[in-house]
Amino acid sequence: MINFEEELKKFHPSLEIEDAEEIIYNQDLDDMADVLVKLLKDAKDESSKK
Repeated sequence: MINFEEELKKFHPSLEIEDAEEIIYNQDLDDMADVLVKLLKDAKDESSKK
């Protein structure tokens, strides 16, 4: 039978996973709402210049 406590003691996370996790969490990504707000602001700025 598997002793889960012993197996957990032996567990070491993959370094590649930790690196990927750090990169993913540190990215500042825009969602669709941010993109739409920027597009509307740019369109408003363009129309006010004319």
